[in-house]
Amino acid sequence: MARLDPQERADLPDRAFAYIDARGRRRLPIHDPAHIRNALARFGQVTFEDEGARERARLRLLNAAKKHKIVPIGFIAGQLQSERTLGQHEGRPITLPSGFVTMLMTDIEGSTALVQRLGAGYHALIDEVWAVLRRCVAMLGGDEVEARADEFFAVFEAPRSAGCAAVSIQREFAGHGWPVDADVRVRIGIHSGYPTSTRTNYVGVDVNATSRICAAGHGGQILVSANTREGVKASAPDGVRFTALGHHRLRGLRDAVPLFQVAAKGLPTRFPPLRR
Repeated sequence: MARLDPQERADLPDRAFAYIDARGRRRLPIHDPAHIRNALARFGQVTFEDEGARERARLRLLNAAKKHKIVPIGFIAGQLQSERTLGQHEGRPITLPSGFVTMLMTDIEGSTALVQRLGAGYHALIDEVWAVLRRCVAMLGGDEVEARADEFFAVFEAPRSAGCAAVSIQREFAGHGWPVDADVRVRIGIHSGYPTSTRTNYVGVDVNATSRICAAGHGGQILVSANTREGVKASAPDGVRFTALGHHRLRGLRDAVPLFQVAAKGLPTRFPPLRR
């Protein structure tokens, strides 16, 4: 990206900057696509006088990105994650269950198209998405592990609770009145195992397996591993059943994994072949 020399910078109007501080210094040039991309990358390094100034700069930057047809997915994801992390550390320390646990992951189908359509309005949409997910997870005794971009990760001590939460999530999404008539659908993957726990997260092959199972599905679909199916089937809620989908090769996993689709009243049952 070409740098602005002092004269070029002085010749730009105030509207060509995302932020002008109380001393009149103009920060984050946004007068062309190259400088907008640079401003998006540097936004988190700028010290603002208050939250109002930060929010005004953020909106001006997002509007500039929209004008030049730049999709700031990484910027939006970073902002959302930093806000959640701040809120987490302002509250009580997180204590996640260890040992044999059931992991549930979701992501939004067609999230890139939604970002392109909604622009800055995507922030409000994702807040609403997370509110639904958090409510369903909390009602079934689950713990939120991580939420970033269009992905959500929760953990449960009992496989049945994870399955019930997944059904609840899909029912809520199907009947929810989303803003600006957005068609918001999530795919859900569930796997039970013994991940390695850190202070605030999990790592290991079982986490990777859960992520790959989620990625294989489609919006509105719930996929579970054989481990989870075995843990749920003996105590499955009335009306919940499992459809065997065969063994599937999932990226990054050595062996093919048997997958099952969860079916329940009010949920769709027909989907395209699993994604690879």
